[in-house]
Amino acid sequence: MNHADGQGLRESLARTLATAGHGELWTRAVAQVPRHVFVPHFFEQDAGQWTEITSESPGYLEAVYANRALTTQIKGEEPTSSSSEPGLMLTMLDALEAKPGHRVLEVGTGTGYNAALMSHALGDTNVTTVDVDPELTTDAERRLGEAGYRPVVRTGDGALGVQQRAPFNRIIATCAMQSIPPAWMRQAADGGVIVAPVGWGLARVTVDGGEATGRFLPSGAFFMARRAGRARPRFGELQDVKPITTDLDAPEALARLEFPLALALPGYRTCTWNGAGGEVTAVGIWTPDGSTATANVDGSVRQVGPRRLWDVVERLHEQFETKPEREDFGLTITPERQWAWWRNEETGWDLPAMHFAE
Repeated sequence: MNHADGQGLRESLARTLATAGHGELWTRAVAQVPRHVFVPHFFEQDAGQWTEITSESPGYLEAVYANRALTTQIKGEEPTSSSSEPGLMLTMLDALEAKPGHRVLEVGTGTGYNAALMSHALGDTNVTTVDVDPELTTDAERRLGEAGYRPVVRTGDGALGVQQRAPFNRIIATCAMQSIPPAWMRQAADGGVIVAPVGWGLARVTVDGGEATGRFLPSGAFFMARRAGRARPRFGELQDVKPITTDLDAPEALARLEFPLALALPGYRTCTWNGAGGEVTAVGIWTPDGSTATANVDGSVRQVGPRRLWDVVERLHEQFETKPEREDFGLTITPERQWAWWRNEETGWDLPAMHFAE
């Protein structure tokens, strides 16, 4: 399959994205960069089973040039890398406001497709991309070369940035973070812009004198998390915990509060239990420190761990009677503190400090 394959589909995707309001710099790149080179296969799930789709599969090219995310790597039964939805990629690139000549750091190389779009638009000598997975960076560098692009590709913990290539005018991350790493702040030039998934939103901050402030974009973001260890939920311990009661509709509350919960409880995850008829009978919530809670539809709640998670849900319920808009939230970063806030800096949540050996 050569680069001419799918040209009409690429141009159609670019027109769709232009109609949605994305910038010409990036839609031109979408029309030219062959996504199929970076996604020679992907995986689809059906009834809990993963099936590999290759260039020989019916509908392969149409899927690659659709505005959809594609799972591209699975380890065990867990997805570990994907090619993000092009519309979401361009939302982030538009927000980045990068211009030709800007030096850009991308954290989360993945397939290399996003690095190719930036290389096409900005010049590949200005693009540095890093990923922790050597398998991904090896494949991405080879595919970038095949497509005619040669940005700097590095293997390592993206939270540390790439000091040798700093300073950067723009930093973009395509893996979910709980906060902005200090290394990015140090490696960003004054006036530099950072766009990154924080919680379940997209934060855009401008760096000035070692500090930064900005807001969350209206769009949501559900990127794969940065690979790091996390505690498992402690559901087994809850049967010995005396229950408390709640008046909340637990499934509705978790759905309505999903974004502020991601700021108040960084890295939280949820699950549900269903009855014989498919109805939700209980929800579970846990955080990376092992704090765990369950809430049944009968109003009984059990929680264990260093944080009382359902107490946090109750407080957020009092604050947000309806689902809040992401753009009403902001992010402020100083050398001493990093916090997300709602409407003003007086109402917010401290985000976890990220310390690394550099």
